[in-house]
Amino acid sequence: MGQPKSVSLSTVIVSSAAGTAFEWYDFFVFGALTPIIAKNFFSALDATAGLLAALALFGAGFFFRPIGALIFGRVGDRVGRKGAFLITVTMMGGATFAIGLLPTYAQAGPIAPLLLVLMRIIQGTALGGQYGGAAIYVAEHARHDHRGYATSFIQASASFGLVGALGVILALRTAMGEVAFSDGGWMGGWRAPFLMSAGLLAISIFMRLKLTESPTFAAIQAEGSQSKAPYRDAFGRWPNLKIVLTALVAMMCAQGAAWYTLFFYAEQVFLERFLKLAPLTGTQLLISIAVASAPMYIFFAWLSDKVGRKWIMWSGMTVALVFFFPGFHALTHFANPALEAAQKRTPVVVVADPAHCSLQFDILGKAKFTTSCDIAKSALSNAGISYANQAAPTGSVARVLIGDQVVMSQEATGLPPAALKTTTEEVKGRLAAALKTAGYPSKADPAHVNFWGLLGVLMVLVLGCTALYAPIAVTLVELFPSRIRYTAMSLPYHIGTGWVGGFVPVTAFAIVTATGDIYSGLWYSAIFTGLSVVTLPFLLPETRGRSIDG
Repeated sequence: MGQPKSVSLSTVIVSSAAGTAFEWYDFFVFGALTPIIAKNFFSALDATAGLLAALALFGAGFFFRPIGALIFGRVGDRVGRKGAFLITVTMMGGATFAIGLLPTYAQAGPIAPLLLVLMRIIQGTALGGQYGGAAIYVAEHARHDHRGYATSFIQASASFGLVGALGVILALRTAMGEVAFSDGGWMGGWRAPFLMSAGLLAISIFMRLKLTESPTFAAIQAEGSQSKAPYRDAFGRWPNLKIVLTALVAMMCAQGAAWYTLFFYAEQVFLERFLKLAPLTGTQLLISIAVASAPMYIFFAWLSDKVGRKWIMWSGMTVALVFFFPGFHALTHFANPALEAAQKRTPVVVVADPAHCSLQFDILGKAKFTTSCDIAKSALSNAGISYANQAAPTGSVARVLIGDQVVMSQEATGLPPAALKTTTEEVKGRLAAALKTAGYPSKADPAHVNFWGLLGVLMVLVLGCTALYAPIAVTLVELFPSRIRYTAMSLPYHIGTGWVGGFVPVTAFAIVTATGDIYSGLWYSAIFTGLSVVTLPFLLPETRGRSIDG
């Protein structure tokens, strides 16, 4: 079972982490450019509907991650770890490069978003097979007392990918200017980060081709004892299915909810869309916390080799849970104090027939919210305005009370797309004028943005998320038998990160529009994180020191 002399552990770690960082780069480029994607691929919709469609499309990539986990988990358990994640990195890179070549809606009409959906499906499927292979491959090469530290670089690779994606985007935005960068033509600067993935793909494939099979799988293969039916063995036998469910509930629900709330929802939706923080400032904050998180993943994973995995993860998820609501209130205070003051001074009330108010959750990005209530609520939520709800008589047109001002919304049900867009923009214009009169700022004033205060708040969440995430890779590897490890561990991981985490932005936004409270979307993250906080102490065994060769 010894490690092959031709491959050092450092080579294994660097090759696996580099490939994983590249795949995260691909995925994060799309997430960071969601507002531009909305503008260029969903231009037939109004700004809010376009954002919802782009957020749903971002989530769609995550939807296919568990499917990729099943497909490539089977390949990894039957054929080998190396081959599975070599295929996934090729798929991921090819799809990302192709996005940079896609026509926009203005250039090709409805076929443009359809092609974009296809590329996201390929990306999500590929990433579903990537993580498990990389984590297993590293862990099966490492010493038993060194596995946490060795696999920590797989966790940290997410930060490297995020920093790479945001660094490229920030450099291009600064050099080109926002207009040229966002342009929907063939020379739009937003295409460059996607096209650059071709070079990264070539490097990643070259590095992974140099690797040999993991010693644990090589031994299984030599004995002819690899699983012939990984799905049946992993999910059709209660002892193994019980571990899968335990991993999902006790660890992965919290990881998906907390990590994606911090690295996606906080910046892309809450700070930029609700609090109107300048995108450049938001990107700088995201780069800062991503850089800071990398050594913290390594530290907490190393610590788990010394004291155990279980309680480090529980402490991290508990910190995140406790800090969600006070932390996001603090973000408002530091990012847009004028908005905070206006909402205390002049509350906003939406008076509407409750029967005409929808829960604006659109996983496919195709629904149209056209009632006067939906139009008013969507406009206010997109403007970052909290509001109270008041029932109106049946069938009445919704109106918005802003202090002593009354702004009537409009019904748009049944209108053609162009007329719907015009009507929506008219309502938004009237609301914007009334809000300005009431002292509501249209954007965060850079002179009053407390960058260091914002960074301090986010760093508390970074502390919780890194303590939670750092030992997860090694814990998942140690939980499952080697014959079914790739299949069994990949599914709960990608349900947690893909379905729970990936739908944080669109679900939280829908909750905000329904309730009128810009903080209410955090209940989605709090419920899933709380589920793990409550169950982990009782369900999850300590895995440090376990043999992973059986």
